[in-house]
Amino acid sequence: MLGIIIGIGSVIAILTVGDSLTISVSENMQSMGANDIYVMVEPKKQNEEEGNIDGIKFGAFSQNYEFNSEDYISKEMIRNVCDNFSDEIYAINIENNIGNAVVENGKKSSSMNISGVSAGFFVSNNIDMIGGSLFSLKDFEEGKNVIIVTDSFVDDIYEGDIKKALGSEIEVNCNGYIGIFTIVGVYKYQQNYAMGISIGGGSTNSYIPLKTALNFYHEDSNYQYFQVVTNVGVNSDDLAARIKNFLSPYYRNNRNYEINAITLTSMVSMLSNMMSTITVAIAVIAGIALLVGGIGVMNIMLVSITERTREIGTRKAIGATNSSIRVQFIVEAMIICLIGGAIGVVFGILAGVGLSNMLGYPAKPSIPGVLISLIFSMTIGVFFGYYPANKAAKMNPIDALRYE
Repeated sequence: MLGIIIGIGSVIAILTVGDSLTISVSENMQSMGANDIYVMVEPKKQNEEEGNIDGIKFGAFSQNYEFNSEDYISKEMIRNVCDNFSDEIYAINIENNIGNAVVENGKKSSSMNISGVSAGFFVSNNIDMIGGSLFSLKDFEEGKNVIIVTDSFVDDIYEGDIKKALGSEIEVNCNGYIGIFTIVGVYKYQQNYAMGISIGGGSTNSYIPLKTALNFYHEDSNYQYFQVVTNVGVNSDDLAARIKNFLSPYYRNNRNYEINAITLTSMVSMLSNMMSTITVAIAVIAGIALLVGGIGVMNIMLVSITERTREIGTRKAIGATNSSIRVQFIVEAMIICLIGGAIGVVFGILAGVGLSNMLGYPAKPSIPGVLISLIFSMTIGVFFGYYPANKAAKMNPIDALRYE
């Protein structure tokens, strides 16, 4: 049974780890807003131009160009989208990352990544405030120098004293630009991981009003992308297509760039399918051990038949039919494989749960994988047990009784 145990155990362990990883990635991406729509400017595909290198044609070239003022998404375009799809849009999230900054307070220092955000950012992102408050409408409209920092920043600069941090001013030096900001809120930072890769940014992400970020670098209200948070029950894929069609005329005469609108829903589905396919492929490779185990079952059944030749002869002499002899040894082979499969399932689940926990993912044992493995183990018993059973059934009872 050892080959069956190892084969079934390996398959179950791989399926458990694969399912756990797939579910964890999907949940992380869902938490990022899988139903939200991301509207962005991207290089136009030059389908009409084809290259010819050594007689081979290459089409659909795309090239990155430097952004000009007419290439950006304007504030008016975003307002028009909101007005035209007001019944389906819950909020608009716009972010503008202005870079990394170093904050010093005497001998203490901390680094932070600063992003300018619109009010919609706090709708599409789950921010766990542990002190102070979010920005007010006046902060957004007037572009005040206020900032929301993480608890880790407070630990570095204020020794974890949130009350001391709130209302205090910090000098931010970001890429040569210096500004004085007042801390109005502190949030608890939570890191998200997908496939072992951080998808939540650094541990000291800080936020300022979007208008403040634009004023920081004296930039205009033009953007390369924005995020649409849809109302409940809205088909995000359908809305994404209509937003793209609505904004496309703005880029009709733009030679270098075009507008695109996508959702994470299709990406989540594609990623899940890809990871499931990889998991199954690896499990099939591990299942080769089952083939080896099946051959072992066949060999041990052949040895068993040889040792029980006189028993077979006696049964046939008192009236046992060929089919009853055949069924006897097939059932015996199935029981061996089933017991080995059950032990392998237990071993596989324990190994899969252990590996999933080591990788930091919640363990999700594959129930379909367990059932398929048990059925497969019994199938192996039938397949590899048939030849020895058929050999036993065809024995001549007189020769079997004379066998020593």
